[in-house]
Amino acid sequence: MHWIDGIIIALYFVALVFLSFWKRQKNESEDSFLLSGRTLSLPAFVATLVSTWYGGILGVGEYSFQFGVSQWVLFGFPYYVFALLFAVFLAGRIRENKALTIPEALENTYNRQTGMVSTIAIFLLVSPAPYILMLGLLIQFFTGSDASILLFASFTALFSVFYVSISGFRAVIRTDMLQVVLMYAGFAVLLFLAIRTAGSPVQVWSELPDTHQSPLGGHSAQYLLVWFFIALWTFVDPSFHQRAAAAKTPATARKGIFWSVGFWFVFDFFTVSAGLYGFIILGELDNPILVYPELGAYLLPVGLSGLFFLTLLATIMSTLDSFLFLSGQTLGRDLIARYWLPGKSVAVTRWCMLLSAVLGILLIIIYPSVIALWYVIGSVLIPGLLFPVLGMYLPLFRLRRGVAVWAMVVPFGVSTLWLVLGTLTGGDLYSYAWLGWEPFYPGLFTAIAIWLLGKDRGASTPYS
Repeated sequence: MHWIDGIIIALYFVALVFLSFWKRQKNESEDSFLLSGRTLSLPAFVATLVSTWYGGILGVGEYSFQFGVSQWVLFGFPYYVFALLFAVFLAGRIRENKALTIPEALENTYNRQTGMVSTIAIFLLVSPAPYILMLGLLIQFFTGSDASILLFASFTALFSVFYVSISGFRAVIRTDMLQVVLMYAGFAVLLFLAIRTAGSPVQVWSELPDTHQSPLGGHSAQYLLVWFFIALWTFVDPSFHQRAAAAKTPATARKGIFWSVGFWFVFDFFTVSAGLYGFIILGELDNPILVYPELGAYLLPVGLSGLFFLTLLATIMSTLDSFLFLSGQTLGRDLIARYWLPGKSVAVTRWCMLLSAVLGILLIIIYPSVIALWYVIGSVLIPGLLFPVLGMYLPLFRLRRGVAVWAMVVPFGVSTLWLVLGTLTGGDLYSYAWLGWEPFYPGLFTAIAIWLLGKDRGASTPYS
């Protein structure tokens, strides 16, 4: 890395701290710290949602390099579908709900036990581990250092804790608005230079193997279907709920998601295309997760190379800071402060952000793969959260109060047991299927059965 690139990157870190301190309120109220006073405008809503949803940029690159356009089939299209459904059926109702978080809303709708169990599940769901891992890999690559990935990962995770804890959700929003600009600008420049180097997209398409042109990418239909169902993550994703709750009006929340889907479509085109150009230009890579950094280093001159590094850094950090904040809020405000330290939610949230960062660092030691982390977390947690969360806002899915907690615990247990048995009998850490079934399916079937048996047939209001 040239010293000019180093200066550009240093200025970015300074800008993050400045934006976090800018117009900081000395005595933050809970509503202000967690939801920015529920005054999120449409442009800010779109910027923070779009940037937060793309934190797995290196994992996306890894998949597109190895399996081509099926990356869009797995990580693009399903999320558009569920995001649009979220906008139509949930976004406005979430904004009208007085609860600040999912666990609080679940407790208000069902009972205390349901709220408490959901705090643990959501804390794990928004684990920052995949993004800490990607940052460690990215910084190690661009610095050319032999130091451990964990060292770089730890530094960036703790730095994120520092600047987000300054002013909470306001810091997340302000930094996301800078980061979303860097995301699109960097990939537009990279793709422009890739086309100049390797030819038009039509030419590159003709040079790709059949696997990269196939919507299945060489995988079984069952495997792809699991990923499609994992996109149900959207319905239980705390970042979606947080931004909908923080929007200025219900209409802002709905419109913001529609606009976000359009921006995601454009960015998906950039990322898939860059992965395919990387496959053609670079050939074989020892570590495909670094295809975007490798392609940037190959194509970009001094200065632009530093800016593209910022593109990747900002894309990951926009999600890391949001997930650190959400996990700290879930454990700190929704569990510890709510039940044991009332009135201390802001302070406890800050400390729990630090704890979340430390746990995330430990988790990447166990699962040192971004795709594996997404798959494991989604397969285990989504089936149990799905029906209780949907039931808060859609009477069709409402469970009886005494059933809701079991609708979480039992699917969690079934998916976890299936995952463990699949791993033990599959021969390696990344074999998850047992008896021919991926762990997501048994958990989902269990959740559906409990919903059918425990449905609140008298429910008529969106939430209680």
